[in-house]
Formats: sequence, structure tokens, C-alpha cells
Amino acid sequence: MLTIRLAVVSDQDAVWEIIEPVIQAGDTYMYASDSSKEKMMGIWFDPEKYTYVAEKEGQIVGTFFLKANQPDLGSHVVNAGYMVHPAYRGQGIAEQLCRFSLGEARRLGFKAMQFNCVISTNTVAVRLWKKCGFEIIGTLPKAFQHKALGLTDAYVMYQWLE
Repeated sequence: MLTIRLAVVSDQDAVWEIIEPVIQAGDTYMYASDSSKEKMMGIWFDPEKYTYVAEKEGQIVGTFFLKANQPDLGSHVVNAGYMVHPAYRGQGIAEQLCRFSLGEARRLGFKAMQFNCVISTNTVAVRLWKKCGFEIIGTLPKAFQHKALGLTDAYVMYQWLE
């Protein structure tokens, strides 16, 4: 059974064990593959974010954050980022994180969720986000420097929450 909860500072080592291999792959996130733990913990645990972890049998296997996508007049739209430890992929964890985050976003008062940069070649994520109710509302041509494929398109995906 998966338990999802707000992250605490003492979760940072376990979260880094998820983030490091994801960004080193260079195929799904904008962060440089050699980003330091300190840099990434500063980003992931930024005080303006709500950061969560998912535990399975006492092991942190996934994480995500929620944050206002824009300040002030755009702050009703939430942005999110999700990562699952590579050893736990294919078990439905990302879908559970997404569905939980949609409920949390509503509970926190957000009216929509927007993913700013879903890499077009990340077909598993694109298919999952569509399954969770998101639609592609725009394409950013050659917006991502894919480690293996070079310049790759990215999608903006969106879902109204009310």
C-alpha cells in the first residue's frame, strides 16, 4: 500500500536517491545531469512549494511538489513535478501521485493544474497525464536538450480542476 504525506527535511536523502538517477538520465527534466544534491534539495524543498513523498513498506519510492505556476493574478493555477524511483516504476505509483496531487491542489484552493514542460518523447508520462485528465494545449518546439536525442519538443499540459 502506498502512503503519501508531506515531506520533511529528514526525507531529503531519500528524495535525492530518487532525483539523482532521474536527472542523470537527461531525458525527462530540465535540470542539468550533474546538478548537486544541495542545488536540487533547494529547488525541490523550496519554501514556496508543497513537497510530498510516497512511501511503500517504509521506503520512500516517489515524490512530487505543488506550487503556484505564476505569482499574483496567475496564482490560482498550480504547477507540479513528479518523480518515481527507477526501481519502482511500472507499479502505478506515478498515477497515484498525480491523482493524489489533483485532490491536494483542489484542497489548497487551486483552480487548475498546468505542466509547463512535458518532454514529447516521454510517451509514458504523456499517456499517463492524459489518462489523469490533462490535455496538451501547446507545443514548445525544440525546447528540451535531450541527452540522447538532441533538441526535442515539449508540451504544455493543462487541466481545469473545478
